[in-house]
Amino acid sequence: MSDFTQITGRQIAAARALLGIGQVELASSANISAPTLRRIEADEGGMKNNIAAVCSALIDAGVIFIESNGNGPGVRLRDPS
Repeated sequence: MSDFTQITGRQIAAARALLGIGQVELASSANISAPTLRRIEADEGGMKNNIAAVCSALIDAGVIFIESNGNGPGVRLRDPS
């Protein structure tokens, strides 16, 4: 999924939880502030470049974002093999 504007704050929070990392760690990886990440995860929106940075950091860490396929959007971890 390359259109990061379709990714929700809940997907980002779920992805972070799957990885077992905190908001401060993810924000640091994405080069944004923790309060900015909190706003994004709360679905209060955010600048496209900040959302893209967060999504890229999560993808680099092994997350796959799943588009809505009739059952809503989701996330999962990439197969490590």
